[in-house]
Amino acid sequence: MKNNPLKGLGIEFHILQSFPVTCLNRDDVGAPKSALVGGVPRARVSSQCWKRQIRLALHDLGLSTGIRTKHLAEMISAACRDLGAPAEKADICGSGIAAALSDDTLFFISPEEVKRLAQYAAETDFVLPGEKKAGKKKKSAEAAEEVLVLDKSEKAKIRKCLSFAKSAADGLDIALFGRMVAQDASLNVQAASSFAHALSTHRVANEVEFFTALDDYSRLVQESGEHTPGSGHMGTLEYNSATYYRYISLDLGQLWENLGGNDIASAVDAFVRALYVAVPSARQSTQSGACPWDYARILVRRGQRMQLSFEKPVQHAAGGGWLDNSIKALNEGLALQEKLAGSLYGKIAEATYGLPEGGGIDAVRTLLTRTVEQLAESAS
Repeated sequence: MKNNPLKGLGIEFHILQSFPVTCLNRDDVGAPKSALVGGVPRARVSSQCWKRQIRLALHDLGLSTGIRTKHLAEMISAACRDLGAPAEKADICGSGIAAALSDDTLFFISPEEVKRLAQYAAETDFVLPGEKKAGKKKKSAEAAEEVLVLDKSEKAKIRKCLSFAKSAADGLDIALFGRMVAQDASLNVQAASSFAHALSTHRVANEVEFFTALDDYSRLVQESGEHTPGSGHMGTLEYNSATYYRYISLDLGQLWENLGGNDIASAVDAFVRALYVAVPSARQSTQSGACPWDYARILVRRGQRMQLSFEKPVQHAAGGGWLDNSIKALNEGLALQEKLAGSLYGKIAEATYGLPEGGGIDAVRTLLTRTVEQLAESAS
């Protein structure tokens, strides 16, 4: 592989995003997630919650994304049938290849990787060398299915077929968010992105909504004068409202490694678009939270990542609201970081999202893609 021209370079997103009455990310009892920061309770949205929505957004934007599944055997079997394999041979190949890669755990794989595995099976006329053994029983009453157990050398060939696809058009989310395969570290993909949990910049106390639902049939009976109905259902929901600080970093050097140096600028652009439109989906039909970014500072830097902690909670502005003082705290925090880090801050380019001093998301996309292209060209 050629030298990596983007090694040590990264893009950092410092985003402020406000939501009204919402429950963006629930805990095990259905309450909005929270955290104690700076001695006060804060609203929280977990990193994995927002990452999933970005994966879905990438798919909605027309990119080919990976699939995280326990049904790897079925996917490979279907791909083998698409290449002309008889159903029985396809199922044997699917179960054998899947067993060589995954031990009944969620496996993250791209569509092109599935095709390459099926194509390898086709080269053997869908007769892979190995020994048939009894697999695990799905139910105690059922007989165990036969599974093709591949020998060590054949497993190695299978895993070589699964080397990452090196293209932003295939499984970009794998390149961005990484892949861990416990059975074989050679199949791991180091994540190019890093997400902090989104935290409110200020103190937040969850509130409780009491609600009732009337029985429509009972209402009709009431109108006829036969009896007076009560509520058909009563319940409570917790919610909050907050201005969140979101920190996301994108390691351009690692992204270059994951994609083999291909399509880096287009991959960055797709990531920014998905990052902008993705919003957690919890309770969106009853507590809509469809708010875009309020303000953001996006920096292209060389060196270690630097996020803000908002350890001191922001206070209300004089006229009410958290956003104005959150913007002030964000700008002051970044200015202090730059001053203290001095020559080690390594800032190369910067974009501001939000009027009046900044621009819109298209201006951010243009600056980032041009900067990445120029950095790659100047180092090559």
